[in-house]
Amino acid sequence: MSALSAFGKTLKDVFSKFLSSPSADRKAVEELVRGIQRALLTADVKVELVQKLSDKIRERAVAESLPPGVSRKDHVARIVYEELTALLGRKPAKLTPDGKKPYVVMLLGIQGSGKTTTAAKLANYFKANGYKAGVVCADTYRPAAYIQLKQLLDPRGIPVYGEPENDDPIEIARKGVESLKQSGLEVIIIDTAGRHKQQEELMNEMEKLQAAVKPDENILVIDGTIGQQAGAHAAAFHKAAPVGSIIVTKLDTSAKGGGALTAVAETGATVKFVGVGERIEDFESFNPSGYVASLLGMPDIESLVERVKMAELAIDEERMKTIFTGKFTLEDMVNQLSSLTKLGPLRKILSKLPIPGFDTLPENELEKAEERIKKWSAIIKSMTRQEREDPSIVDGSRVRRIARGAGVFERDVRELLKSYQASRKMLKDRKLRHILRQSRGQS
Repeated sequence: MSALSAFGKTLKDVFSKFLSSPSADRKAVEELVRGIQRALLTADVKVELVQKLSDKIRERAVAESLPPGVSRKDHVARIVYEELTALLGRKPAKLTPDGKKPYVVMLLGIQGSGKTTTAAKLANYFKANGYKAGVVCADTYRPAAYIQLKQLLDPRGIPVYGEPENDDPIEIARKGVESLKQSGLEVIIIDTAGRHKQQEELMNEMEKLQAAVKPDENILVIDGTIGQQAGAHAAAFHKAAPVGSIIVTKLDTSAKGGGALTAVAETGATVKFVGVGERIEDFESFNPSGYVASLLGMPDIESLVERVKMAELAIDEERMKTIFTGKFTLEDMVNQLSSLTKLGPLRKILSKLPIPGFDTLPENELEKAEERIKKWSAIIKSMTRQEREDPSIVDGSRVRRIARGAGVFERDVRELLKSYQASRKMLKDRKLRHILRQSRGQS
């Protein structure tokens, strides 16, 4: 998100406190859970939902065994990240015209939700993504709506259809769609009224528009400041005109944004976009995992996690125990190097990890590191199994043979052997082994 609400700041503070705590024991986990509860309740998330989330985090934190090489603190952090993401819907939804031209979208929502501004933002979003888009102003209860759309979209070359003197929204919508269709537009957005004396009148109008225009998708626009009431709004509009997706506005200023998001998620509706500012460009696709990551102050690790899964990295538990005793062989280096190279370029990997100062590393240094990894991998593959298990037997003649087989210089082979000996010596250090065990949650 471009800006964090009060909800986000509170949640981030709680999470940062946990990550900086000396341990991740039951007491620390419980304090983390209570902090999350306070943040969610302040954000107007339903009590029942908060309790369910809390129980899930506690259960997983205690019951799940630690993956090899992962600290308990990192494991709990991942659990929090996954459960909050699951609460909002795991995958980002996309709004892509299905090939039908024109693709007609009708916006629904009550007065004050930011619907007209959202119509302009959505049209601008489509144009930025290569679609010819236009807007029909079918709001006959607010004369300024047509003027507002013209002011926002005329400078961007996006057509707006309206009939300020006509008080029949059904006729305006029908004629507007036909007119913009004749102009060759690919996406047509209908802005509807939100102000009526009674809710029943508003819903009747939405039903008539639905029947007359038969839009390809109805999108409900919800004000993020209304909190968990958003669920009731979504349910009411859905009865009048089937809601295909939702746009939540004003998340940049709303302390109740989390409540609105979780409320609509409970209805089963999909949040596709969020408004995060007043400018027409302040409009983003909603990515649940990215939203949660920003709330927690975590980097966007999603793509890195996917690459790790694709690489199917596996760490043998027994082998890790052996390494902790100092029995670290070149065979282990083969496995570690091949695992690392499957993840992609070092700069891309580092950019996804919370490593302070990596941006200041010279580009040529990272390139040298990547080149060295490739050389070392080739060198080790040119060795016999005996040489990998016992590098002390690699004398001058063997160095020459290995270098020729790997297509490298002899100095490259000697550099690898020297680095291996340094790593092996380091892993024999009792203090380091103790730290490694602690990081893996061992006693």
